[in-house]
Amino acid sequence: MTYISFGSLSIAENLFNFVNDALLAELDIQSDRFWTDFEAAVNDLAPKNRHLLQKREELQSKLDKWLEEHKSTGIESEQYTEYLREIGYLMPEGENFQIETSNVDSEIATIAGPQLVVPVMNARYALNAANARWGSLYDALYGTDVIPEDAGAEKSGAYNPVRGQKVISYARDVLDTHSPLSNSSWEDAFGFAIIDGTLSISIGEGSTSLSDSTQFAGYRGSPDNPSAIFLVKNNLHIEIVIDPNGMIGKSDRAGINDVIVESAISTIMDCEDSVAAVDAEDKVLAYRNWLGLMRGDLSVEMKKGDRTFTRQLNSDKEFISPDGNPVSLHGRSLMLVRNVGHLMTNPAILLGDGSEIPEGIMDSFMTVLGAMYDFKTNGNSRTNSIYIVKPKMHGPEEVAFACEIFDKVEAILNLPANTAKIGIMDEERRTTVNLKECIRAAKSRVAFINTGFLDRTGDEIHTSMNAGAMIRKADMKQAAWIGAYENWNVDVGLACGFSGKAQIGKGMWAMPDLMNEMMKQKIGHPNAGANCAWVPSPTAATLHALHYHHVNVFEKHAEIAKRPHADLADILTIPTAERPNWSDSDIQQELENNAQGILGYVVRWIDQGVGCSKVPDIHNVGLMEDRATLRISSQHMANWIHHKICSKEQVMQVMKKMAAVVDGQNKEDPLYEPMDHNFDTSIAFKAACDLVFEGLSQPSGYTEPILHRRRLEKKASL
Repeated sequence: MTYISFGSLSIAENLFNFVNDALLAELDIQSDRFWTDFEAAVNDLAPKNRHLLQKREELQSKLDKWLEEHKSTGIESEQYTEYLREIGYLMPEGENFQIETSNVDSEIATIAGPQLVVPVMNARYALNAANARWGSLYDALYGTDVIPEDAGAEKSGAYNPVRGQKVISYARDVLDTHSPLSNSSWEDAFGFAIIDGTLSISIGEGSTSLSDSTQFAGYRGSPDNPSAIFLVKNNLHIEIVIDPNGMIGKSDRAGINDVIVESAISTIMDCEDSVAAVDAEDKVLAYRNWLGLMRGDLSVEMKKGDRTFTRQLNSDKEFISPDGNPVSLHGRSLMLVRNVGHLMTNPAILLGDGSEIPEGIMDSFMTVLGAMYDFKTNGNSRTNSIYIVKPKMHGPEEVAFACEIFDKVEAILNLPANTAKIGIMDEERRTTVNLKECIRAAKSRVAFINTGFLDRTGDEIHTSMNAGAMIRKADMKQAAWIGAYENWNVDVGLACGFSGKAQIGKGMWAMPDLMNEMMKQKIGHPNAGANCAWVPSPTAATLHALHYHHVNVFEKHAEIAKRPHADLADILTIPTAERPNWSDSDIQQELENNAQGILGYVVRWIDQGVGCSKVPDIHNVGLMEDRATLRISSQHMANWIHHKICSKEQVMQVMKKMAAVVDGQNKEDPLYEPMDHNFDTSIAFKAACDLVFEGLSQPSGYTEPILHRRRLEKKASL
């Protein structure tokens, strides 16, 4: 890698040129001035970053020792809690307060709906996600298991009219449920007109109207022959597309060709857990795509069959309101960007002592610079706000430090204070138990809290590693601590004034092929008070959006605020098995399932630089895997080795066995490099083993240090 010297910094040439030629190109910021101020900020912030990481290690060391000393006599709750207070892990809770964040977009404050998380390094995925603000309900139903493939309703081949009719019936039922007609059904509709600002629906010999006339948001086309009807409920819109000549509309008595649902209200463009960015080349790609999204000019050439086309960002939806005035609805999901946390460094920039720059500090400057281009068009934020999700913070001091970084960025880039809004990922135990004080540390810029239960489980295992053998992974969701944690997050958020001001989020549905099951289960998130919840695809966003028509989240907030606050003692209940007595076959199954997930994910990360993969589990169910799920699986295996539930030798045998299974699952991938019989040379296999066998020594159980090291080794070998 070639470096450019600037002051005490050595900056990778490709990053230096990208910043000067692209990021700064149309901003009123001189290159030399930027790098001078950047150098000063980094030299001030980097030692503080290192100090906070050292504090993590010191606290973990104290916990390891205490748990080891007390596990034989049993860990008594009050004694444990008092010890956490004594060492500063559990901090004093201050007086009640309300967040003060201003200039927040409606997608964050007042619209509840699905949220996508997508790797920003993949331009096609990023564009698809940004454009997922609106999605075809017909397509979402036709292509998923929400509509069963029985009674002649198979998906295979060309368009199946039997399946199509089931889709249409389902969509009509959605309309009847959420936008009912007076004394009739949408099934009976055969025409539409706008009369004196009111929607009239032709039924039989006469006409009817919406039961709630306020749900009529507007139309496109002429009043006596509209081409689209817009409905609204709970601040979410549905567009009914009317085209009697369309593929579906020509056989539909009302000429309805599609039902378009306002779907992914917001999207996190991810620079963290779903990407594999280990050097300047990778980081420039991430920053370039983010810049393109903020400029509005990111595009990708796509090929579908014999047809080539350009995928680019959607424009807004234009139509006419009931009172005859033009209306514009956002055509794109509101985009947030997830920076990396405080742990990792990156060789893209070297400090004066030769050490790598803390990657989170670099991310903050570069992603804010990119977002400043949105100020020219307001294609993303209408309030000139920049939304940065900050992951993997441990407690209030680390949140305060993230805010200090943003203070520096704003000052150097001449931005108003609190332009950069922070999303606090509640995914580390020390943040959970101190959540109120974490929010207080960011009360003027916080726009988001989210229970990242996957990373949170990984941290739970690592934090309490010496307490005993952890329960099986499948049992974790029923453990006392996790239910209390999910409720605690909402309780604290509401007490701090989030409702109507900021997002309270819930985690990912990890099974993208099981949409019918998602429709049964994920309504639990808005019912729990989440005004956003993560979904794995635009299709899932369209389907999950229906839950927010069913549940008024802000009314739920008022109900939830009256319940008893979640109990700290429950959160601090360590999920160890009281008497580990699993059978040999149970242990073997748990190990094989963990190993399959680890290997299936890591092999693409190391060999192909793919940071998010759909990996079949031991039951052949495709699961979305990223570094969070990897953290759970590797820490769980490390825990079981540590407590002699299994041996290192047994685990290595399992890893080799499942490597062959993963090879078989990837045999159709021309880029795939088999691990079986290549154990001594496969860097990916070595990385997977490192994650397990070195799991106890990894900081907070994170996977990034090993993955980055092994990926750099792989890139050097190419």
